[in-house]
Amino acid sequence: MNPQLDEAIRQRGKAFFASIRGESPSIFNKGFWTGKVMDWAMQNEGFKVQLFRFVDVLPYLTTSDNLSRHIEEYFSGGEAGDIPAVLKWGAEKSGLFGGVAAKLMGKAIRSNIEGMARQFIVGERTKEAVKNLSKIRKDGFAFTVDLLGEATVSELESDAYRDGYLEVLDAIAAEQKSWKPFGTGSDGLDWGSAPRVNASIKPSALFSQASPMDFDGSVEGILARMRPVYRKIMAMGGAMCIDMEQLKYKDITIELFKRLRSEPEFRDYPHLSIVLQAYMRETEHDIKDLVAWGRAEGLPFGMRLVKGAYWDYETVIAKQMGWPVPVWTRKPESDIAHEKLSRLILENSDLIYFQCASHNIRTISNVMEMAAELGVPENRYEFQALYGMAEPVRKGLLKVAGRVRLYCPYGELLPGMAYLVRRLLENTANESFLRLSFADGEAEDRLLENPQLTLERELAAAPQKAAEKTPIDGLTAFRNEPLADFTVAELRKAFPEAIAQVRGEAGRVLPLVIGGKSVETDDRIPSVNPADPGEVLANVCQAGTVEVDAAIDAAEAAFPAWRDASPKERADIILKAAAIARRDIVALSATQVLEVGKQWDQAYNDVGEAIDFLEYYAREALRLGAPKRMGREPGEKNHLFYEAKGVTAVIAPWNFPLAISVGMTSAAIVAGNTVVYKPSSLSSLTGYGMAEIFKEAGLPDGVFNYCPGRGSVMGDHLVEHPKVSTIAFTGSMETGLRIQEKAARVQPGQAYCKKVIAEMGGKNAIIIDDDADLDEAILGVVYSAFGFQGQKCSACSRVIVVDSIYDKFVSRLTEACGSLRIGPSEDPENAMGPVVDPSQQKKVQEYLRIAHEEGQVLVERQTSGPGYYAPLVVVAGIRPEHRLAQEEVFGPILAVMKADSFDQALEWATSTRFALTGGVYSRSPKHLEKARREFRVGNLYLNRNCVGAMVGRQPFGGSKMSGVGSKSGGPDYLLQFMEPRVVTENTIRRGFTPIDEDDEWFE
Repeated sequence: MNPQLDEAIRQRGKAFFASIRGESPSIFNKGFWTGKVMDWAMQNEGFKVQLFRFVDVLPYLTTSDNLSRHIEEYFSGGEAGDIPAVLKWGAEKSGLFGGVAAKLMGKAIRSNIEGMARQFIVGERTKEAVKNLSKIRKDGFAFTVDLLGEATVSELESDAYRDGYLEVLDAIAAEQKSWKPFGTGSDGLDWGSAPRVNASIKPSALFSQASPMDFDGSVEGILARMRPVYRKIMAMGGAMCIDMEQLKYKDITIELFKRLRSEPEFRDYPHLSIVLQAYMRETEHDIKDLVAWGRAEGLPFGMRLVKGAYWDYETVIAKQMGWPVPVWTRKPESDIAHEKLSRLILENSDLIYFQCASHNIRTISNVMEMAAELGVPENRYEFQALYGMAEPVRKGLLKVAGRVRLYCPYGELLPGMAYLVRRLLENTANESFLRLSFADGEAEDRLLENPQLTLERELAAAPQKAAEKTPIDGLTAFRNEPLADFTVAELRKAFPEAIAQVRGEAGRVLPLVIGGKSVETDDRIPSVNPADPGEVLANVCQAGTVEVDAAIDAAEAAFPAWRDASPKERADIILKAAAIARRDIVALSATQVLEVGKQWDQAYNDVGEAIDFLEYYAREALRLGAPKRMGREPGEKNHLFYEAKGVTAVIAPWNFPLAISVGMTSAAIVAGNTVVYKPSSLSSLTGYGMAEIFKEAGLPDGVFNYCPGRGSVMGDHLVEHPKVSTIAFTGSMETGLRIQEKAARVQPGQAYCKKVIAEMGGKNAIIIDDDADLDEAILGVVYSAFGFQGQKCSACSRVIVVDSIYDKFVSRLTEACGSLRIGPSEDPENAMGPVVDPSQQKKVQEYLRIAHEEGQVLVERQTSGPGYYAPLVVVAGIRPEHRLAQEEVFGPILAVMKADSFDQALEWATSTRFALTGGVYSRSPKHLEKARREFRVGNLYLNRNCVGAMVGRQPFGGSKMSGVGSKSGGPDYLLQFMEPRVVTENTIRRGFTPIDEDDEWFE
């Protein structure tokens, strides 16, 4: 910390404050409707949340009835708390004029909020935008124009986003001749350094399929649409800045900036900038990397440094996914980072044209004083502020610095509302500089304090974080395995290498494993790559009835010792298995990519779920393993405890070949049972990987027996065997019902009533309400319906859309489905791969025929190639009585149904004999509450996709014909593999009763 520099910053800041004293940004001006509402929001957190949610949904409320209903739902309930007088009429249905008053007030509220949004948008139409840009320049400010609407769900929308830029640039080109450059330079540049025309562009909107998993494909996909925009800007003598968005696009953005800047066509044109975010922990590394790259290439460039606009999003997503939080977690840390990074950029001012974007007077003063200290010429840096915000700051800055550019969003009100919510969240946050300055009246000395001192004070005042609980046997609380993070370059690199390694072992013979010994049979089934069936990955030995009997005998022999092992001994081995799977997660994932056609992320997360089952059930076994005292009466002791049942038959599916296999198997084993495991013939190589994991973990011989075989040969024999006590099955409804029927018959010598745990099919529906956020709903439905080719029991096979939003939803849905790339799953650019085998392919083709008979086929994506490719199908006009509304397809066919109302949509959603998963996209609190009560499925998802349940967070399983048994990954799942026992001891001896402090004595 430099005391002399710090004092200069403080004095400059005080002078700055003095120059704007008495002024207030319009957003905080209590003389206006906006100011009154925002003042109330800052005082009442509940109201603030409801207000911002209402602002977000407002553009979808196109009728007065819908508007009035949402005002009532958002502001009449308890969640909003007390509300300001300016909203009360609109929130009360029974006022002086009843519904008439409500509608009138609703219109007034809409008008005021839309006016608030327009305050931050330079124009909804091109003509209006260009007019306002000209006015901005007359006021002495430069501009950068940004087209709203970064969320694109199809390539058609990405084309429209590109064309929107080309349109506004054409209009600006016609006007810029009349704009005189700022400053005295004769070269037509503002301040002698910056082009008069400046555009900011969000890269993800230029390629709807952008994904960190397909890194190179995403970079090139974005560049294909960015080049024409940059070409036009360059022809106009303008500048372009590539915006930074969420973390998942950060490295993609940096790479595409480097490629665009260094392409021969553009190398000699220096006016290209990139945005970096100070709140990101990696930003210092990124800046140093860009500096080294720029110097090595001899390419000057611009850099805008912002604090960052997605703090809440990045923090929440990281915690949900189990990733390290990528942003600084305290506001002063971001301020410290901005000052440190500003110095780094200014120290390289010969290479980088610095664009400091901030409304924070301390931050601005720091840059000015630091630049002076370093001798940086004034024409090598500028300041930027958001249009429509912090008017006093930008006016004062113009007087002091003279080089101020306004960031000017332009475009339709619908995406503009999302932008508005982001801005309001920023500026009403407790630590927002503008709020502290203009709403809370924080002392200037505190606002100008060095952020390092602020941080030290905060840390000293913060309570110490409690140590993580270690509830049982020294284990920490269960945490989910982090999901795949393909922003990590090492993970992207590891997948092709692991896939090559699987190929390197192709064709090997996989034996049975019975009693710890390898057993080969002459009957073998090849495991093939569904994208190229000629590629044999392994030849899998098949069990007949003789081998099944041997496996059951081995399991029976191993049972007594394993049953009597302590819960901790069993849990320790299962935890070792989790560690092995974690170590080998990419290799195990690669097997699934080739064997069943899972995409990289789907395969990785399947293995992650397997690890979760191992970790979670190990802890559950310890929890359930301790005897529980029942009752407190004196003179007797009653203890309830659980004991394993015996031999368990695990019959596993191919669609979650490791996760579900491990889940059923580990639950049985950690509870003290022994297992005969029959994998699907389509995923036996993946299943063999589980056998290898358990062997390395030290599981005793015979506790787990790997026994693949033809269902027609050994299936009934395994289910009906008298020594099998429990059957855990996941698969089709037809097979599940057959197993239950077979298991119900008592066989000669059978000592148990067989327990059947069966997860079966689904005919899952997602409801799209009339106020749904379509940017999220489209992506959620597409992922739920076509992720892993729709081959999930939880997949969305019906989307039920309320009439008033139907046309808009269907139009965007069909374009989104038409933009998906289809091909081998080992190529990360493909969102959809082959189905698993010829029978699945044939089944989908048959339902395509039915689709043509029952409805109107909107999308039919056929793919050629050697693999088992099935068509991606979207069919409209389906009603509840149709087969496509009732029968499980288990493939990439999505039925679209149009409902008159939300109530009818809910009725249709529950009109099948399945009850597994369901979803609702709605921003109506009452409709969401109604769905909670009446959408009776095992797993209901509100405003998110309907697949991807996580162990311990969303225990999974359904009812009706979707299954029987408790939910996997939940607190009562292990109980199904155990028998409860109670032991009662009379403690009275000739009238003497020992006193136990837990006994209940009566006075």
